[in-house]
Amino acid sequence: MSRKEIIGAPLEIDGQVLSLSRAVRAGDFVFITGQVPMHDGKPMTDGNIEDQTRACLESLQQILAEAGCDLGDVVKSMVWLKKREDFAGFNAVYSEYFPSEPPTRSALVSEFLIDILVEIECVAYKPQ
Repeated sequence: MSRKEIIGAPLEIDGQVLSLSRAVRAGDFVFITGQVPMHDGKPMTDGNIEDQTRACLESLQQILAEAGCDLGDVVKSMVWLKKREDFAGFNAVYSEYFPSEPPTRSALVSEFLIDILVEIECVAYKPQ
């Protein structure tokens, strides 16, 4: 099985470049690292859950495109929310991006290393 890194722009948080690949294609699968809401290259620490969810999903779309995929190729997503009560707002925006045949999904409440409300990662399947 072949393995290819999809680099994109390097990620930097608090002046530190992160040691990670934005995505990796392994055979027919594309694994995308967790996307946090970003604005102008910095974590989006303002905005509500809807704004931050939209920012994460827009980043996912961009990385998927770099890998030759789109949201329709996503088969699994993993979501971390800072607050349980944000689920409804998150889910409303998420449903806009996956209106039919959504991928499988796991969602957890978690503490983040930075001051954000949501993080989303996904796995896409698209034969080469």
